[in-house]
Amino acid sequence: MAAPKKYPDELRQRAVRLYRESDPKPVIKRLAEQLGVHPEALRNWIRQDQADRGEREDRPTTEMAEENRRLRKEVAELRRANEILKAASAYFASELDPARRRS
Repeated sequence: MAAPKKYPDELRQRAVRLYRESDPKPVIKRLAEQLGVHPEALRNWIRQDQADRGEREDRPTTEMAEENRRLRKEVAELRRANEILKAASAYFASELDPARRRS
């Protein structure tokens, strides 16, 4: 289960919109103080918005990050299933091989 979000999505969207629509761009620290959020949180929201809009290439988009999370979960599940199948096949192989049986 994911940790609860410290800031509501509405606040995040509003903060990013305020930054994007401001001309000249405000100092992130001051804008964060006005909104009552941590400056690094605001900076990360802005960077993520820029990545989602294709304005920066140094971080994955939100969609890509969600897909990566989903795929990691799927891979972990498939690995667990593989281990179960390997153990089951080894067990049944030993049951079928009369030379390996011990009395």
